[in-house]
Amino acid sequence: MNVRNGMNFKFRKIATTLPLLAMACLSACVVGPKYHKPAVDAPPSYKEATPSAQSAQPAPGAPAPTWQPASPNDAMLKGKWWEIYNDADLNKLEEEVNVSNQSVKAAEASFLGARALVKQARAAYFPTIGVSPSITATRQLSVDSNGKVTGGTGTDFDFPANAAWVPDIWGKVRNQVRAQASAAQMSAADLENIRLSLQVEVANNYFQLRSQDALKDLLDATVKAYQESVDLTQALYETGIDSQESVLQAETQLATAQAQDTNVGILRAQYEHAIAMLIGKPASQFSLAHLPLSSEPPSIPIGVPSNLLERRPDIASAERSMEQSNALIGVAVAAYYPNVTLSGTFGFRNTSIADWFTWPSHYWSVGPQLAQTIFEGGLRKATVVQAQAQYDQSVANYRQTVLTAFQQVEDNLAALRILSQEVQQQAAAVDFAQKNLNLAIDRYKLGIDPYLNVLTAQTTLFSNQQGLVQLKLQQMNASAQLIEALGGGWDTSLLPSKKDVQSLGPVQTNPAPPSQSGQNQTPPTR
Repeated sequence: MNVRNGMNFKFRKIATTLPLLAMACLSACVVGPKYHKPAVDAPPSYKEATPSAQSAQPAPGAPAPTWQPASPNDAMLKGKWWEIYNDADLNKLEEEVNVSNQSVKAAEASFLGARALVKQARAAYFPTIGVSPSITATRQLSVDSNGKVTGGTGTDFDFPANAAWVPDIWGKVRNQVRAQASAAQMSAADLENIRLSLQVEVANNYFQLRSQDALKDLLDATVKAYQESVDLTQALYETGIDSQESVLQAETQLATAQAQDTNVGILRAQYEHAIAMLIGKPASQFSLAHLPLSSEPPSIPIGVPSNLLERRPDIASAERSMEQSNALIGVAVAAYYPNVTLSGTFGFRNTSIADWFTWPSHYWSVGPQLAQTIFEGGLRKATVVQAQAQYDQSVANYRQTVLTAFQQVEDNLAALRILSQEVQQQAAAVDFAQKNLNLAIDRYKLGIDPYLNVLTAQTTLFSNQQGLVQLKLQQMNASAQLIEALGGGWDTSLLPSKKDVQSLGPVQTNPAPPSQSGQNQTPPTR
């Protein structure tokens, strides 16, 4: 057997052995605990949505509840939840949040960075290969027995190629990939949570602005009514029926209402500027036309509590955090086991550039290396304990997030239930105050009562009208906060799968959601 045939035989043997060793490594065990989603107690129904709670509303003339059980799931909110309000201006603003809001863009960039970390972790599955060619010129000097110095110059041409691979025998790399994939999914859920929070913030600011428009209309009407009172008292004073004191009281009341009417512009401008910031526009380039808040809160399908676990992005984020922490336990446990490194070198070396890449100039080496830490003072044990503690912490955070979600839904259901009663009662108070004012004006014109009675009746009416505007605003805000507590139109089927986050290809972080009136789309598989 000549040299070349011998070398070919060795390479064939290595080429046959390495794939078998790789298959054995890939089928090796994965150390660390398997992940199981912890159970949480979900009540069968929401307490504030039970028939007994709804029956607490006054029966005569009572409005329909602003929520309804959702069965089947087709009745659940999905996609563009804001369209349930049937407000074209609100629809346009909410669409711009997804396109121009800088907080959303920052969260999207964070998600893309998390996906890149998954790709980085996956790179450890594969060997590293590199080359390091060099040309080195040397001169050597020597002294012979006669003391004569002689020397020569030589050049070495070297072209080595190195390869190294650490087989994932104990599943350390697989656990790292799982941990990073879960972290990327967690980042995607955080993105959706930020998006939902900003969408609800836009809705709340929009309702606040429209409420200021309603208050402006109320104050405009009040100023007009107070001006009529000033004219009336002035006429009666000039005819000698009333005193100048009544005129001054009416003028004081008018001036106070005018100041309040002017002051409304401050809050309206601030809410308008806040909306501009949320949709990514300079405040100086955005405005909304005057339009008073007049709509009623819509009927919101709430589903059952168990659905909440699949619809809230913050719960999904907390659940992905648990799987990440669980995988990191496996990474820590893998440190107990030895590492095997397979490395090899193949190259060409010669002192002549003409013969550099000829077969006699080649050289090679290949072999495994085993590394095992014998003593490290309890470092590995402490690392495993720390990873287990982080997992326990993530479980507690997950369960706390679920409890908070149930609380928020119940809070807003209670608010809507109680506000529906209070609005009816306040509306009745406004009617009674208006009748009382009409009577007080009639009695004042007849000279039966002093103007002070009219002044008191006007103040009472305006206070009750102002209270009704605020209660209707609270209703709208509570409905938006209930939608946020229910997770908006999102669910975990829209979360990118592990396959998606392990690729650097494009992933749609905000799939085009269906309208509330549209058909549900087929969600991507996880």
